Amino acid sequence: MKFTLGKQERLKSKKLIEKLYNEGNSVKAFPFRMVYLQTVHTSNFPAQVGVSVGKRNFKRAPDRNRLKRLMRETYRLQKNIIYDAIEKPYIFMISYIGKEEKSYEELSLKMNKLLHLFIDEVNTNENEAL
Repeated sequence: MKFTLGKQERLKSKKLIEKLYNEGNSVKAFPFRMVYLQTVHTSNFPAQVGVSVGKRNFKRAPDRNRLKRLMRETYRLQKNIIYDAIEKPYIFMISYIGKEEKSYEELSLKMNKLLHLFIDEVNTNENEAL
């Protein structure tokens, strides 16, 4: 598996993002919050992801952009965790809800925790549906 995060893997559709926030569920691993939804999307990949950092906590655009870059990088290197665990297509948005910037190492650990929480949540939901 390639450790890339190409155009097909990024969540850009305004309709899908709106649907995600209206109908999606969420999991948290501070300083991250992931809103996810199992739905069909146009990509060939099992998941499409978007990242966001609030303007309320980080006023300066360079600070927000740096955090988004770090979030995409930590996700890119760990996305195989999700790809190996899910069969159905998902979309999700990962938001940074912390008030101060964390180091790359901390973000990487928290991203790992968040992805495992997501997998646990999806597995429990599928088991309840059966």
